[in-house]
Amino acid sequence: MRTVAPSWKGGCANGSTARGSSRTKFPNLNYPCATTRGSAMQIPVEIAFHNVSSSDGVEDAIREHVDRLERIYSRMTTCRVRVDQRNRNSNETIPPVVRIEISVPGHKDIVVSHEPAHLQRKFQAPDLNNAINEAFRIAERRLTKHKDKLCDHGTAEMVHEASNEFRGQIADLPPEKDFGFLMTKEGGLLYFHRNSLLSGDFDSLQRGDQVSYVESMGDTGPVASKVRMLG
Repeated sequence: MRTVAPSWKGGCANGSTARGSSRTKFPNLNYPCATTRGSAMQIPVEIAFHNVSSSDGVEDAIREHVDRLERIYSRMTTCRVRVDQRNRNSNETIPPVVRIEISVPGHKDIVVSHEPAHLQRKFQAPDLNNAINEAFRIAERRLTKHKDKLCDHGTAEMVHEASNEFRGQIADLPPEKDFGFLMTKEGGLLYFHRNSLLSGDFDSLQRGDQVSYVESMGDTGPVASKVRMLG
């Protein structure tokens, strides 16, 4: 991909350029002239260029890659991309560094940033297009790994819960109270609160209704939690 220099005049004193009239500061990094342009994507996308010219084609390519990331994991909250031409030589054969930071809930940012030597080993004459594609290829792999790890953890929790789930029936519902008692298959009674009912209407419960539940330890002993109506 050929980078086309922007037609507008001006820029940053440090040599970075940004397209568009607005400037958005990165919250955690000292990125000059970062811009946020509107797009059809659901997450904020911040793109910054330093010592390298930008173009609509380059930015569109980056946004297409971010869109792919969002399709892989829709819970992304932000994505920051910085294109930085850190070094040059007389042959102009040193590619820029593309740094990608992906914010996801409950986890530290997923960061991708490889040195030019990585691209020079992989490509005969690496350019900006190679740098962008390679950075996002790695980002997709890491984001997929993060998503798979969450899925595996969630599946393990579901299996664990299912193995501890039992069946019983409603035994007593004191009038105008927010709790009741269910009878286990062994004939014992377990307290449960209306907030423990995950399916069904507490006010419509009747004695003898079949339920499933998970036994857990309360302040005064075993109680029924995660109660679900059956049938």
